[in-house]
Amino acid sequence: MKALSSFLQSILGGVAIGIGGAVYLSLDNKVLGALLFSVGLFTVCTFGFNLFTGKVCYIFDNKPSYALFTLTVWIGNLLGTAIVGLLLRATRVSVLVETARAVSQVKLDDSLLSLFILGIFCNFLIHIAVDGFKNNPHEIGKYIGIVFCVMAFILCGSEHCVADMFYFTMAGVWSGKAVLHIVIISLGNVVGGVLIPLCRKLKNYAGRSVGAEASDKTPVDSVK
Repeated sequence: MKALSSFLQSILGGVAIGIGGAVYLSLDNKVLGALLFSVGLFTVCTFGFNLFTGKVCYIFDNKPSYALFTLTVWIGNLLGTAIVGLLLRATRVSVLVETARAVSQVKLDDSLLSLFILGIFCNFLIHIAVDGFKNNPHEIGKYIGIVFCVMAFILCGSEHCVADMFYFTMAGVWSGKAVLHIVIISLGNVVGGVLIPLCRKLKNYAGRSVGAEASDKTPVDSVK
């Protein structure tokens, strides 16, 4: 039951990002679209849904089995975005299909290296947003971090694998190439998400090493 509940939370995480993506596609103003896209991550953080780009940031803070958990989250997010995309295609909102195709084509025409690097930049910002929500003691600051980081990753053109899952579904452009691009973006998201946590671990390790060296030094006897 716990595994089923977790998987459902992952599907809901995908649904939340899909809704954010739909809002983004419906607006011509990129700044406003990026602002309102943040409703997706806001929902995920507020309700505790599972989102691959957030969960993967803590892969080195958990047991090896956590990697399998992040994979199930990725699959659940894919299903959630597919549900939103397919349902919207059956409504009058299907007018957004052409917009989704234009957005998706840019990603499909891009090189794998470019997508990987842009995935890194995206999840560097997502980690700041998610970790800030967890640890920022200021209530307003928690939400400002979510909004600003989401706006930043969208406006700078970086790649979020779950959002792209929704765009590809809405556009109806899934193919072997599309799957490969999503995988490469996901790998970039993994790298970007763990950069700050790994640097934090290195800093803590260096601090403990310095402390251990200091404690090992023999005090100089000043009395002769």
